[in-house]
Amino acid sequence: MAEIADLRTRSVLTIGTVMLLTDLTARQIRYYEAQGLVQPARNAGNHRTYSLNNVNELLEIRSQMAEGFTLADVKRLKHPRHHEDSDAEVRQVLRDELLNQSRLNQSPDPGPAIGFRQSH
Repeated sequence: MAEIADLRTRSVLTIGTVMLLTDLTARQIRYYEAQGLVQPARNAGNHRTYSLNNVNELLEIRSQMAEGFTLADVKRLKHPRHHEDSDAEVRQVLRDELLNQSRLNQSPDPGPAIGFRQSH
């Protein structure tokens, strides 16, 4: 007999069934998919099929949105590692820019440009 965990990952539910189980519209479900928050499988006819794990993910998203979380918050909660990497990259870019600004402010005045006369 298949393990319970394996059964939860089987993608056999149609979007209509998922709509009934989650109280989400088809448009919301597809939007969350487009945002990378849920990844349904595709059957031979290229129709989305959902697993019980997908239903749980959608219920969690719905709950978080109802609690006032933004979509960005939901994404950060779902993919915290990716967000940390992004923050680290942003911090590094800011550090580099501050270092460049600091160097520019510390460079000595080059004086008058060569080849130009100063007016008196």
